[in-house]
Order: sequence, then structure tokens, then C-alpha cells
Amino acid sequence: MRINPYLSWTLESTPPEALDARLLPLLTAIAATSSLSAAVAKCGVSYRAAWGLLREYERKFGAPLVQLHRGRGARLVSAGERLVAADRVARARLTRILARLSMDIGEREPRRGRMPILRLRMAASHDLALLALRDALQSTGFEIELAFMGSLLALQQFDEGRVDAAGFHVVDGLHGRDELRPFTRYLRDRRDRLVRVVDREQGLILPRGNPARVKSFGDIARKGLRFVNRQQGSGTRLIVERILEQEGIAAGSLAGYASEEFTHPAVAATVASGAADAGFGLRAAAREHGLAFVAQARERYYLALRAAASAAPPVTRLLEALESPMFTQIVRGLPGYAREGPAALARVDTLAA
Repeated sequence: MRINPYLSWTLESTPPEALDARLLPLLTAIAATSSLSAAVAKCGVSYRAAWGLLREYERKFGAPLVQLHRGRGARLVSAGERLVAADRVARARLTRILARLSMDIGEREPRRGRMPILRLRMAASHDLALLALRDALQSTGFEIELAFMGSLLALQQFDEGRVDAAGFHVVDGLHGRDELRPFTRYLRDRRDRLVRVVDREQGLILPRGNPARVKSFGDIARKGLRFVNRQQGSGTRLIVERILEQEGIAAGSLAGYASEEFTHPAVAATVASGAADAGFGLRAAAREHGLAFVAQARERYYLALRAAASAAPPVTRLLEALESPMFTQIVRGLPGYAREGPAALARVDTLAA
């Protein structure tokens, strides 16, 4: 006989009320995808049911759990973040307990051959290769607890010690101290190290066939096309702002500039649905939806890690995975992606190289 434990949460009410089993998976999926529609698809519930569930528990908790905006995706707010964090901690503790006590009823010795679990907490700007790597490693005993957010917020979380690694991207051509300051303000030369994971191509995402013959942001502004943006603090938003400044285009001249999405696939899906005439994101996201793409920038995607943890098993396992044929295959399958050199630890000042 085998004992299978089950983690559940209960509201301290009269009488006590078990938390709906759908709530935490839904919140966790929203945190991972930054989209309610993507989260409901992942959790297998209807959009209407998910919306009702969130409203019901916001009423019971007396606080909002998720911030939802039409055309701006979804993100957890304080109460939702605390719920997901508490659930993650509880599940991690349960897993550790089971690893120590893993035996069937009647056994005197622990079961042998169970694969040890390594974990790495990571906050990162959205990236398709990193997501695929996370999924591929789950069956190997290496779990990357990955939360997608803007590059600057990910670096802030890393600087504050809330995560073990942060993923961020920097457009090619940024060399000056002032240009790199938004990123380097959260990094320390002696404390931190960088790994160059992939190079990526970003640009304008447009309807199939590019019927408006768009070649630049200037075309979007002159033709009054509806634009869907990325959220403030994201690395992609910084690229958009830099290009607009270089081209002398006022952000206010773009219709829909305040309309935001939180991931590259969400931007592409918005254009594919006809809700926007143009967006900005990865070539790979445009290809996935069969959309037109006009390249605007090459960029480098990095992971920031603690130098003191460079020999720790989770970090060495991560570096091995980034050098593996599996990851090479992942990158080759993503249009606009490339690998440049080995996944080696480098100093922070290499950002300016």
C-alpha cells in the first residue's frame, strides 16, 4: 500500500471552508503566462468560470487577487502573489518531507532509485527557449521555478535576494554607462555573474502578408494603425522606447500605445485576432501565429547568477543544460534565435562589450 499525500487549503470561517481546488492552479498559471485566456486553457476551465472564481475569492478575501485589463493581459497583485508563494513553499516542504520518508507502508528501508530533485528559483523576462528548457528539464529531476515578468523587475527581485537567477535582455549597440544603467543598477561586479543564453531578433509583428506595407514605427504612426505594446519595465518596452527616440516619433502619436500585453505570444495573438494592427516582439512569436515580421533589433538574453553559487549543484546543472544538445535543438527550432559562444559565467562589465 502506498500513501499519497494531498495538499489543500482551508479558509478560517465558521464553519471552515475548503479553498476551491481550481483557484491556486489558476493563479499559478496567470503568474506564468500573464494572460487569463492562456491560464484557463492551461487549467482546463472556461473563461467564464475562471472570472467567476476570481471574483468570488476576491470577495471572500476582501482584496483583489489579479489585475485584469482589456488589451493589457493579467498579473497577480499582492494578495494573489502571497497565495501562490505560500502554496509554492508548502509544496516544496511537502516534497522534502516525502523525499526523507519515501517508503511504502510495511517497508523498513526507503525506496531506492528515486531521482533527487534540484531546484532553482528564477525571475525572468519572457523567453520561448527558456520556457522550453524549463519544461524539458522537469523529467530529469531539475526544477526551475520560473516566474515571467519584465526584465527590470526580474533584476530587482534578484538584487533583493528573492530569486537565485534573473533573465533579462539587452539590445545590441548599448555600450554606454548611461544606456546600461537601467540594468546595471541591480547588478554588482563582485557579487554577480552573467551567462549569455541566446541572441534573439525582435521587430514589428504585423497581420499576415503585411497588407499596410509597414516597414517602421513611422508607418504605423502616419497610417493611424492600432499598436499593442509591452508593459512598462519590460526589456522589449525599453527597445520600443529607444527606437521611437531614435526615429523622433512621439509615443502619443501611436494609437493604442497604452494598450499592453505581458508576453510575446500575447502580443502576437492580439495582432492575429485583429484587435491590433501592429505589435512588437520576437520573430518566433510572429511565426507561430503565421504573421508578418519586420526586423528592428538584435538583442542578447542573459541570466544573472550569484558568483558565490557558481559551484552549487543547481547552477552547474543549469550551465550543463544550456550547453546540451537538447538546448541547441530548442534554439534551432525557434526562428530568429541563435547561440553565440559557450554558456560560461562572465563578469557584469561584459554587458558593455
